[in-house]
Amino acid sequence: MNRDTIVAAIGTILREEMRHPHLDLFGPDARLNEDLYLDSVQLLQLILSLETTLDLPVSEEAISRQDVSTVADLAALLVPGAQGQDAPAGAPEAPSEGVHGEMPYDLKIHCFVSCVCDGLKKRGIDHRPFYALVWDAEFAITDGFQLAYHSDVMDHESFRYWFERLYGVPLRSWYDHSRSKEENVATLLQLLQERAPGECIMVMLDMFHLPERENKFNQNPFPHYLMLELTDDPAVWQVRDPDFRWEGPIERDKLLNAIRQPTVAGGYRFDPSLAHPPGDEDLAAFFEACLRPDSNPLIDATRAIVAAHAEGRGGLRLADVGEALRELPVVTIRKWAYEHGFAFFWRALRWPDSEFQAICDEIEVLVNGLTSMHYAVLKLARSEDAALVAPVMEKLDELDALEFSIKRRLGAAHAAWRAASPRLAPRERARGALPA
Repeated sequence: MNRDTIVAAIGTILREEMRHPHLDLFGPDARLNEDLYLDSVQLLQLILSLETTLDLPVSEEAISRQDVSTVADLAALLVPGAQGQDAPAGAPEAPSEGVHGEMPYDLKIHCFVSCVCDGLKKRGIDHRPFYALVWDAEFAITDGFQLAYHSDVMDHESFRYWFERLYGVPLRSWYDHSRSKEENVATLLQLLQERAPGECIMVMLDMFHLPERENKFNQNPFPHYLMLELTDDPAVWQVRDPDFRWEGPIERDKLLNAIRQPTVAGGYRFDPSLAHPPGDEDLAAFFEACLRPDSNPLIDATRAIVAAHAEGRGGLRLADVGEALRELPVVTIRKWAYEHGFAFFWRALRWPDSEFQAICDEIEVLVNGLTSMHYAVLKLARSEDAALVAPVMEKLDELDALEFSIKRRLGAAHAAWRAASPRLAPRERARGALPA
């Protein structure tokens, strides 16, 4: 079994089994997301088909590998004996202070948070604490036991409350849910005409109806917040999408079509020039409100969904559990937010970077473990083999324990930070002990 054989098998599976419509650019150098429009779930389904069809052993590391970009990359990873090899070495990294340095990376895992934090970063205000709202951010389980990262009953009031309290920037909702879609579009048009310099106009739209933009999760619908401005051309608007690190012009009518979709409703206006760094008392209250030491909602929900399908509750079938968890990757990426929480405390306490990097490794194990568990769920749905339910549940128990461990360390860091802050009345006098 060589790379060329696997490349050919990938094309056959996409064409004949998955009936994939975007194969015009297929070839070894075709990019999985940008050229073939394969989302994360479709990629797992493709690997599962390759494992079954070619009798390939697929490791957890292969499933969660982040550096797979092209068809050739995927094929090379799956060649028997190739799994477990390190990624190709790049240019040597420059010396770095790690968590105490410039923090060159940023997390793009929640569109609302990315939009409101964009102005903070430009003003040199540390936005990382605000990501504490993300790791356990709200999602939904439908009546049919399906995971949904967005629903009509969800709002962002907790995000708005804490952003205003922490950073002093009013987030004014301009979208009136009691009014018609066209009335809200008219409000948006007026706001864009009257927008003050520096003011941000956020709007929720359905990214599925902007096919020229990135939709790596291939969701339909795909509710997403971004920011709009007018340009000198009335037919073209300027889009700023901090979550996907993109800005540029898009036709006005295409944007309005995406905004008018019945699947989306929402919008805010704010002036980031009003922002100030948060006070320690507010930060302490914020972290205490965000830490949920006694539950891991995503793992609990996944366990409940798998159990409902395994038990045949309400006519559910094991064959449907893969579709029920289709949106799991959209929620899983939120767990990267733990990195920003730890980074804030580590920088404030000047704790060793090596300890921070070790915790980041644990967070990566959690995210990759959720991905491999999702792969096992897809295999369960395909086989409908009830014997595979127990291993999935065992994997969920392992991930549950790991996330609780991460939360305990984060809680200990928060307690040490409180004790070390001269502006807080510490609840514990023990200072600076590195969490075990």
